[in-house]
Amino acid sequence: MNKFLQVFKIPDLRKKIFAVGLLLVAFRVLAAVPIPGIDTVQLQAFFESNQLFGFLNVFTGGGLSGLSIVMLGVGPYITSSIIMQLLTIIFPKLKKAYHEEGAEGKAKFNRYSRYLTVPLAMLQAYGFLNLLVSQGAIARMTFPAILANVVVITAGSILVMWIGELISEYKIGNGISLIIFAGIVSGLPQIIYSNLLNYNPGVLPTYIAFAVLSIIVIAGVVFITEGERKIPVSYAKHVRGNKMYGGVATYLPLRVNQAGVIPIIFALSVLLFPQFLAQTLAIISPDLAAQVNGFVQGVAGNLLIFSILYFILVVAFTFFYTAITFDPGEISKNLQRNGGFIPGIRPGDNTKEFISRVVYRITLFGALFLGIIAVLPNITQGITGITTLTLGGTALLIIVAVAIEIMKQLESQLDMREYENV
Repeated sequence: MNKFLQVFKIPDLRKKIFAVGLLLVAFRVLAAVPIPGIDTVQLQAFFESNQLFGFLNVFTGGGLSGLSIVMLGVGPYITSSIIMQLLTIIFPKLKKAYHEEGAEGKAKFNRYSRYLTVPLAMLQAYGFLNLLVSQGAIARMTFPAILANVVVITAGSILVMWIGELISEYKIGNGISLIIFAGIVSGLPQIIYSNLLNYNPGVLPTYIAFAVLSIIVIAGVVFITEGERKIPVSYAKHVRGNKMYGGVATYLPLRVNQAGVIPIIFALSVLLFPQFLAQTLAIISPDLAAQVNGFVQGVAGNLLIFSILYFILVVAFTFFYTAITFDPGEISKNLQRNGGFIPGIRPGDNTKEFISRVVYRITLFGALFLGIIAVLPNITQGITGITTLTLGGTALLIIVAVAIEIMKQLESQLDMREYENV
């Protein structure tokens, strides 16, 4: 609490916090402006009945449920970043630029991600509009109307991406994460109101149990998010001139959940892909498209089958994403190049195998945890039968991760200013 109050006593930090707050308010204002020709009441009813789109609405910052001009939110930018990271596997030059060229390489990588965001936003806008029309969520539009809305939605996505990057420059949390965070938090008053409106004194023990379990789940999310395995690393002594260097002992931190919420985004994309495929097949064979769409709706409507598929995909993509972003071989080479070694392990291939084995074990635990958190709302709804109570889930994971990140950045800025004043 003292540090929190101290933040507002420093003029520079206070201005940054107010600037970030104004940018988030601007985003929420844009999220309340719908595109032309939309029945928001009909659309809201569709999102409440469709679980897949309800999950996806989280990542757009709440803009998708109202088909606002920023309905895609930071979704296209996140998708482009994921695609660029996957391309580092295919193109060695891109991998070198991202991992070895430092700040300049990452700036180039981010620039390519921005370029890719534009066509992705156009494709996603067109696909979502057609999909919502086919589901009866919105009225059928003429082609000029769809084209105009695609242009508006694409411009809104680029604007949100720009707002996110402005927020990141203030060093008060990550801009993209904060936009998603703002969308989730903005929906909390409505959730509280719905629970109060549907309150039944007969289920009071359920509400009490829910409150207790919520605290336990939040503590667990914090524990896993901050959890890491520390591998001891020692550096050999070497002499240069008249001075001796090295001989220090440190550690290599390996996070339990290195993938964050990216596997959940991957899993949602895979679950939504058959519906987009059905829209494409409608051009060739309307009957086949209707069969595919009916099958997808049947799977999505079955809570048990949907939860099992969702859990398996999240676990699988956690391993996949960790494998493409974390290279034990590269770490082993860097340690050997700098004279470092893990006590009791030979440098080179043995070190690589040891790190790979450790990463596999902690990733297994992190993947299972991430999968359980992802399907926890479905489990609580299935047990309690109360749809307004959702325990855990992607939203909670994002809120906790963003809160921890903001806290760490504010503490680092406070420590830096204390160091400058010494």
